[in-house]
Amino acid sequence: MSEFVIHALPVAGGILALAPLPGRGGAYAEDLAHLKDWKPALVLSLTTEAEMAAHEAANLGPHLQDAGTRWAHLPVPDYGTPEAEQEELWHETSRSALAALQGGGRVLIHCKGGCGRSGMAALRMMIEAGEDPKEALRRLRSVRPCAVETEGQMAWALRG
Repeated sequence: MSEFVIHALPVAGGILALAPLPGRGGAYAEDLAHLKDWKPALVLSLTTEAEMAAHEAANLGPHLQDAGTRWAHLPVPDYGTPEAEQEELWHETSRSALAALQGGGRVLIHCKGGCGRSGMAALRMMIEAGEDPKEALRRLRSVRPCAVETEGQMAWALRG
């Protein structure tokens, strides 16, 4: 059985979710099928290209796009935060994600384990959607207790 679990919560009229990298548990095709069945409007990958290649997910973007899902890639090193030059890409992606959520759509954010980087981005998105930071973190950790792993990730999320 696949280790790929989607941890979802309602945000801004839609569903925001965190998950590990499809293929991380060795079942890329099965994980991809599960992800496609969930029918996200947008998937945000925070993994590096090397992480994706190591888990046979190097073609995740094209596979999702072939299924009609928008895909954004914001590579961040494990336990890290986006670099300053990635801020504009974050803002573009966040605007698209919030529009999808406000339209009742589904947005999935993943990193390698579905905890630190994913939690950081989800928390920031929740704050950008107008949620109180403390309440957003409580709600996020109620579905994914490991969300946001480092002080740096928390500081980046709270800048939203």
